[in-house]
Amino acid sequence: MSHPTAPPFVHLHVHSEYSILDGACRIPALVEKAKRLEMPAVALTDHGSLAGAVELYREARREGVKPIVGCEVYVADDRRAQTKGYAHLTLLAETNEGYANLIKLCSLGYLEGYYYKPRVDWELLESNAKGLVALSGCLSGRVSRALAEERPKDARADLDRLAQIFGRDSTYVELQNAGLAEQQAINPKLVALAEETGLPLVATGDVHYLDSGDAYAHEALLCIQSGSHSTSRPPGQR
Repeated sequence: MSHPTAPPFVHLHVHSEYSILDGACRIPALVEKAKRLEMPAVALTDHGSLAGAVELYREARREGVKPIVGCEVYVADDRRAQTKGYAHLTLLAETNEGYANLIKLCSLGYLEGYYYKPRVDWELLESNAKGLVALSGCLSGRVSRALAEERPKDARADLDRLAQIFGRDSTYVELQNAGLAEQQAINPKLVALAEETGLPLVATGDVHYLDSGDAYAHEALLCIQSGSHSTSRPPGQR
């Protein structure tokens, strides 16, 4: 997370322990650190779930930090089709109506779209978009994936579709920089796409743990998820 001397910043893409076997942030500690770093607000965007929303609200209000309820949803072309294809999309509730729509999306993702993941589709997004802010997503989002695969027309089409659904004032091109080569390659393209479409940019961190010392433990968590027995840490540091 951010340093106390940095300009004001709010994390808008954060995964807690409710992103099962992926996020490692405990919500009380997340809120405490946001307060300690003088961040005015903090979001929670767990994968396909709002399980941590109430806890975030209670903890954040107790600490005087504004809670932003969100979700990183899985978007499929057809939520009822039994295919594994999906992309990530970051959604944030801007109003009470947006929160209600986010509940509907997450619930229907499980009730109607569950196939390995709780998926929504364009139809559901279109009918439950009011009061929500959409960020174009991480490397697994449709826009970033299209750019990484040298499909700029598809990236533009997907971004235009998001703007049509959520409105131009509520659609942002999401940039992330965790030092990954893939991000370094597509970030200039995302900036150019934002300029081309006239849509605003937003920087997010895709937070999965709170401190650098948690990196190895988080990597172990991912190994449990994937069934892998190796990590990126040099042998002498394992």
